[in-house]
Amino acid sequence: MKDSLVMHHSAMAPANELTQAELVFLGAARSAVLATVAADGRPRLVPICFAFDVADEPLRIWSPLDEKPKRVADPHDLKRVRDIAANPAVSLLVHAWSEDWSALGWLRLDGLAVLIEPGEAATTAEHGMAVAALRARYPQYADHRLERRPIIRVLVNRHRSWGNLGSVSD
Repeated sequence: MKDSLVMHHSAMAPANELTQAELVFLGAARSAVLATVAADGRPRLVPICFAFDVADEPLRIWSPLDEKPKRVADPHDLKRVRDIAANPAVSLLVHAWSEDWSALGWLRLDGLAVLIEPGEAATTAEHGMAVAALRARYPQYADHRLERRPIIRVLVNRHRSWGNLGSVSD
């Protein structure tokens, strides 16, 4: 390992204690892996797009159920959505991979997920914030009708990180 490289390592910590390096790493990431628990108890992993908000505690992560092709027409029938309905405990993994192992790093975020629906009085403002944040982060969403689709919200309650958080690649 290079002497000038700063390696980061955190023990499991509350979400509101993300370091500046962890927040920058999260902000630079273009995707994450969402882990849910299937009905048979096995982990289910799916890559996701996401946006986040640190203005309020706890940290909020939003992932759209967008219009990219899926095996089912109704987003409520997606396996990850059914998993969350049965068990809201989820994890998100953001990682940086490199053939130069001194550049490896990851951030794991654990929390509770729920579906926020468009037009529901209790979550209308948050749904709108999530749509705006997702469109700002991903120009591809300019022509998706996110305002009409449910969004997965994860309230992060703890996190852990390791490695070089100075660069992110998918």
